[in-house]
Amino acid sequence: MTELKIKHLALFIVFLLPSCKDKREKTKPVVEKISESVYASGIIKSKNQYQVFSTVNGLVKDILLREGDIVKNGDLLMVIQNETSGLNAENARLAAAFADINSNADKLNEFKLSIDLAGMKMRNDSMLAVRQRNLWSTSIGTLNDLEQRELAYKNASASYQSLLLRYNDLKRQLNLASEQSKRNLQISRSIEDDYQIKSRTDGRIYSILKEKGELVTPQSPVAVIGDSSEFFIELQVDEYDISKIKAGQRVLFSLDSYKGEVFEAEIYSIEPIMNERTRSFTVKAIFVTRPGVLYPFLTVEANIILNVKEKALTIPINYLIDGSYVLNENMDSLKVVTGLKDYEKVEIVSGISEGEVIVKPLK
Repeated sequence: MTELKIKHLALFIVFLLPSCKDKREKTKPVVEKISESVYASGIIKSKNQYQVFSTVNGLVKDILLREGDIVKNGDLLMVIQNETSGLNAENARLAAAFADINSNADKLNEFKLSIDLAGMKMRNDSMLAVRQRNLWSTSIGTLNDLEQRELAYKNASASYQSLLLRYNDLKRQLNLASEQSKRNLQISRSIEDDYQIKSRTDGRIYSILKEKGELVTPQSPVAVIGDSSEFFIELQVDEYDISKIKAGQRVLFSLDSYKGEVFEAEIYSIEPIMNERTRSFTVKAIFVTRPGVLYPFLTVEANIILNVKEKALTIPINYLIDGSYVLNENMDSLKVVTGLKDYEKVEIVSGISEGEVIVKPLK
């Protein structure tokens, strides 16, 4: 390369450097409103929303209600097929009917008749023995006659007492059998009820998760039920931000189903346990302003407002270097003290003034 070309190249670089410097973006701090917030995502849920589970295995025999139907507490939703349970319940009902104390009244009445007869015989033998003893005292009759009368009375008395004991024992046995059969019937009916899935609250059926003939297990839900009119927001907050969250804080949120609209809510509950899988906490918020139509599981993107300052000196956050420095027009690094931050701008507490020009750093 000739000496002349080298001089031309050096001169070109000298002119190029200021030109590149001048093309870098610049700005000035401005005084404006700024709010600091924590981002959270979540879903819409209805009040008292829960997943309905079966307590038994089986096949869906009947689905009695549809998605969208309004239900009352105790309404039958679904029937699980189980012939064995039905037969056991019928057997228990028959056994209870057979063992019922009223059904065995004839046995007790028969014993009562025998007891009455034995009592009459005992009293009669008692009178005969007394009469024979009186005769013997006047030297009428024989000692053998007296002994025979007294023996007959003792036998009649023993027979009477035996019948009383047997009667009371039979009555206890019948009562026990009746109570046991009734309890067995209750247990059988309870087991049979397990095959009838019912609503545990008033509300709306938002989802039926099984179809007729499909297998049901206690591990998989069969439906989703919740309140038909009251909803709340369930948000997931990162563990690094949860210490900043408090009840009463404002929440600004948006929904995919309401593009371009922003709604407001308020934090009312913070669950005090972390989800180990997602490393996040569940936070609940109640609506301040809400969309006209809501459904469970609509996705939510939200900002939980921590602090708001109406007049703050701010710069774009991408002008900040290492969180504490900015560049002036001479490309000097100036240390600044920052305050509130959002996703676009940061408050400058000290270090630069409102009219000072700063340069955007290269990435």
